[in-house]
Amino acid sequence: MSPRAGSAGSHTLAFVESPVQLLNVLEWAHTRAHSAAEAPGAGFTLVVLSPNDPMTRGQLRRMAELARDEGHTVRWEEARGGTTAPFHTIGGLAPLLRRARRIVMGDPFSRYVQLLLTITRAQDLVVVDDGTATMEFVAQLARGERLVRWHRRRGRPGARDVLFAPVSASARRRLTPSGRRSVEVFSSMPIESAPDGVRITANDFSWTRARFGPPRITKGADMVGTSLVETGVVDPDRYLEAVRALARTHGATRYFAHRRESVDKLHRLAVETGLEIVRPDLPLELIARRGPIGRTILSFPSTVVHTLPLALAGTEVRVAVCDIDPSWLTENASPRAQGFLSGVTGTARDVHRLSAVAAAPAL
Repeated sequence: MSPRAGSAGSHTLAFVESPVQLLNVLEWAHTRAHSAAEAPGAGFTLVVLSPNDPMTRGQLRRMAELARDEGHTVRWEEARGGTTAPFHTIGGLAPLLRRARRIVMGDPFSRYVQLLLTITRAQDLVVVDDGTATMEFVAQLARGERLVRWHRRRGRPGARDVLFAPVSASARRRLTPSGRRSVEVFSSMPIESAPDGVRITANDFSWTRARFGPPRITKGADMVGTSLVETGVVDPDRYLEAVRALARTHGATRYFAHRRESVDKLHRLAVETGLEIVRPDLPLELIARRGPIGRTILSFPSTVVHTLPLALAGTEVRVAVCDIDPSWLTENASPRAQGFLSGVTGTARDVHRLSAVAAAPAL
């Protein structure tokens, strides 16, 4: 048995639920290994709390292979494989949680992760990026608010929210630094202010750049998809019209689908825009870095407007972001949605801003 496997859980235990979270754990490990005397590989165990979505599972398995190549121990948990799965998962992880000195997590909003935090005695907590939600997490922590994802409406809590409230409150307390506990946020997002005691470490995607590329760059443009329709923020007809207009204006030929985009929506996009739909098997930062990739990458406000310029630093690729027109929002969109999306665009560095394309009448 290798030293890493033998001491698994005695030092660092990481929990991820998405490919991007796993990528950012690898970036955190790489950054720490190059800046600290203690390499995080010693006792570093990465726990995948697998979702049910097939595309996400496929990307996670590919990312798990990369993690093993880096020498980390990977533990795959079918955390959502039925009503009894959470009990088996938590029961099996409890001994590791109690021994761990450091916990790394990709989604502090996750009820699964919040529940696991109630078990651990770790004094060193690290939050790595789960996309733009990291900005909202830090802001809510600073304001002492309950942890709620930005696209959810702030109404009366539902029955599940009320039932889970004590666990969520406990997780928020544990994610607040104290004399006995340190909290680090490892992020490529623009975090302007953080709660007292929270250490912000910049993620510059150095592992991605060292591991992949540089890419071959094509003359055309590529477009990046978003799950804003699936989360109920943007009207599907408005979104399709915006994609069609952007593709026509900038000569885009490929559409890189977000892992949560529905099959029906993607089929409609292919038929009505003529774009080639690509369903990546890895996070887009790695796909773009491996290439080939268009000289221009078109995106709506999302994580990639912050991460792709870092991953593609030193190349000639230009990232362009198109604003979300307020008329595209659904009536069920959170009141915070427009402000949050504008903030995502406005704080992006090294990107070219595009005005929102003219909103066509809903079909």
